[in-house]
Amino acid sequence: MSLGPIMLDVAGFVLTDEERQRLQHPSVGAVILFSRNYESPRQLMALIQDIHAQRTPRLLVAVDHEGGRVQRFREGFSALPAARIFGDIYDEHPRRGRDLAEAAGWLMAVELLSVGVDFSFAPVLDLDRGVSSVIGDRAFHSNPEIVAELAHSYMVGMHNAGMAATGKHFPGHGAVKEDSHHDLPVDDREYQDIAMEDIVPFERMVHYGLAAVMPAHVLYKNVDSRPAGFSRFWLQEVLRNRLQFQGVIFSDDLSMAGAHAQGTIVERADAALDAGCDMVLVCNDAEAANELVRNLEVKDNPASLMRLVRMHGRGEMTREQLLQDHHYLQTRDMIGNITR
Repeated sequence: MSLGPIMLDVAGFVLTDEERQRLQHPSVGAVILFSRNYESPRQLMALIQDIHAQRTPRLLVAVDHEGGRVQRFREGFSALPAARIFGDIYDEHPRRGRDLAEAAGWLMAVELLSVGVDFSFAPVLDLDRGVSSVIGDRAFHSNPEIVAELAHSYMVGMHNAGMAATGKHFPGHGAVKEDSHHDLPVDDREYQDIAMEDIVPFERMVHYGLAAVMPAHVLYKNVDSRPAGFSRFWLQEVLRNRLQFQGVIFSDDLSMAGAHAQGTIVERADAALDAGCDMVLVCNDAEAANELVRNLEVKDNPASLMRLVRMHGRGEMTREQLLQDHHYLQTRDMIGNITR
């Protein structure tokens, strides 16, 4: 059985029988975890082992684990700094900022891989314009070239640990105030303005070998009539053709308010997949998840499958080995010192 194009969440610390049945459906390909799924490293490893046991090839397991405000697992994991801290350090000492960003990317990735998580949806490539209520210090900087430098370093750290990187939120969420979890943000800039600034980090990271991208639930009304995650212009013409991106395109959560204008959950998924997404996310809505799994007409897409398979983690250390590793202990202390 191959990996399907749907990523789902689960409710708690262990899988229910209903969730096991849902994860065995051929349209499912991945699971995203949240804070509600985490009690301890041991419990998390048992949960992920159960998820993996449901399918061959094993389902992908993902999490939002950027650091700062967005870090799903806390107790038993390193406290990771918000991305903007690396930007602040870069302003004073560029080399130190890059080195610390690389170390943090490695630390984040190696800890997650050691418990069975395949990848984190990171790094954020949005610009910190002082406008967005949801981006803010999740962005490395306001300067697109500095964002690209620091994100590249962060991705190198992730790759060295064995984890693929996902850049978000294409083509840039930093210029709108609204949070797409609750509203549909509207960006009224022209394409050239976006291309000269917000797209720059994505373009650079694609050149550096970025494995995956997540588009924004933002409507760029002077560019296209659909939000980026449902737009063939943004995903096919710009991302695939102009930027020559060959990796995975993940939708953002289709349960968010920014996606609701696209219709029912099945219509949203169809629209996102038709626009060019390889996998669609449905979170925090079990009824919608059931409806989508039952009713989505999955089309055979060998290219998407090959891209998704490459997202499996390649971690080499168990958690027990990691906790005895000298380099890990040094890196954990170094990153911990900048978060205190």
